[in-house]
Amino acid sequence: MQFLIDAGLLIAAYIFGSIPFGLIIVKMISGKDLRRVESGRTGGTNAMRAAGFGAGLFTALLDIFKAASTVWLARAVTGNPWAHALTPVAAVLGHNYSIFLAERGPDGRLRLRGGAGGAAAFGGALGLWPPAALIIFPIGFLIWFGVGYASVTTMSIGLMAVIIFGVRAALGLGPWAHVIYGVLAEILLVWALRPNIKRLREGTERLHGLRAMLQKRRQARQVAVGEGPRH
Repeated sequence: MQFLIDAGLLIAAYIFGSIPFGLIIVKMISGKDLRRVESGRTGGTNAMRAAGFGAGLFTALLDIFKAASTVWLARAVTGNPWAHALTPVAAVLGHNYSIFLAERGPDGRLRLRGGAGGAAAFGGALGLWPPAALIIFPIGFLIWFGVGYASVTTMSIGLMAVIIFGVRAALGLGPWAHVIYGVLAEILLVWALRPNIKRLREGTERLHGLRAMLQKRRQARQVAVGEGPRH
């Protein structure tokens, strides 16, 4: 019976995680199909590109909530820490590979589209241990602003979850199941960001934050002295 309950929780978490809030919000605000904008992902970053900061922020908040809420539901139904840890993994999986966004690719194969999972992974950590958000968010912002790559920031979320929950488990303050959440979330994040990792290696990934500002200033100076931007 417990197995059926836990399996039901995982299925429900996957379905709830599959809700493409970014696609819905951007469609309502701008009429655009988010799958046809930039990366084609349905997360907050691409929603911001398509319909502005407000759309991106609202999308990110809803994606955080949908993963965190799966933990809250699991805790209300069962005391199994593995169910608590694996339901947000299922939500991240649903976010990245939404059952509602199934389509045929150019090769005729069925594929599931979605986001990269950063906000959902953050929401899972928030649900498992709320103070984790107070660690992950500021460090993540510093990585985004200093390193300058949204993809690196996204991949750092799962890694930070592993470290935070690993320290807590080693001190006897939390279950090791939470560490497994961080590991599985990181695997899903890295897998979803394979195209970005390729661009990072090639040096063509889009810059943000401080490095983007410095790059624009450097290019402006080059134009001012008649050199033109260098590539």
